[in-house]
Amino acid sequence: MPWKPNVTVAALIEREGRFLLVEEETGEGIRINQPAGHLDQGESLIAACARETLEETAWHFKPASLVGIYQWTRPAGDITYLRFAFCGALGAHEEDRLLDTGILRALWLTPAEIEVARERHRSPLVMQCVADYLAGRRFPLDLIHS
Repeated sequence: MPWKPNVTVAALIEREGRFLLVEEETGEGIRINQPAGHLDQGESLIAACARETLEETAWHFKPASLVGIYQWTRPAGDITYLRFAFCGALGAHEEDRLLDTGILRALWLTPAEIEVARERHRSPLVMQCVADYLAGRRFPLDLIHS
């Protein structure tokens, strides 16, 4: 089988100095990540990011800018991720919505709280995306054609 990266999307959502993250069960234990997930067949990157955010946090999200594109290979070398990270507008919250399987809870953390929890990050991309967002990196969505 030919090699290919796993295409993922992630949402950087900031409200009053705190970022929306998820606590999730993984093969390596409980980890912290941005609302994120895999691109489904036939889906646009923007639609995938909105869907994953809703499924994992029960918050509606409308991507407005691309923060960055990230390539990361797990230390075991078995999987390479190609992550498209977006920021945008937070919408309504569906309080009674069940979260995706494996998602324990959504939480709002400050950048300092995210930094302190580095050993629990799903990948180094968690902090890198926050740093790029805080540095003001924003690229127009029209860079992406689908």
